Amino acid sequence: MADSINTLFGFLGGTILAVEGGYKVLPQTPSERIFNRLSDAKWFLALRWCEQWSTPAGILTNVSQIPFHNERALTLGADVFIPLEYRPAIFKLCLPLAPLETAQYSIPVEHSIACRTLEIQGIEIDPRYGKVALVRECSVNGFVVAMADGRSETIAV
Repeated sequence: MADSINTLFGFLGGTILAVEGGYKVLPQTPSERIFNRLSDAKWFLALRWCEQWSTPAGILTNVSQIPFHNERALTLGADVFIPLEYRPAIFKLCLPLAPLETAQYSIPVEHSIACRTLEIQGIEIDPRYGKVALVRECSVNGFVVAMADGRSETIAV
């Protein structure tokens, strides 16, 4: 192997290797791409984190924007997935969280006694911009979505 490895660490279920000329992500990207900046490699893994869920998931910024969300959140609609009025509170919840620590936030379902439960995780992708919130839906309309070994099962609560 011609690349010399200086740093190796895990991030959101992937591995980032510091190599000559930048950063590689494992499992490899299809083109074995080398990212010029560490934040680009982290951003790639954050996007992959969102895409792995069978429920709506996305990234929420400190200015209440959702720069990326998965197909399930797209189908639902970003403003339904995380309504505008809840975004500041959800983001604020991520700020004190330690790495790998999560918090939950419940959003009432309109015309129902049920709530949607969101799981929030705070991560720093680029130190210039501070934390972002990784948000995924854990329950929908009184149903809990259980994830195990890449499979999901919906259970009435």
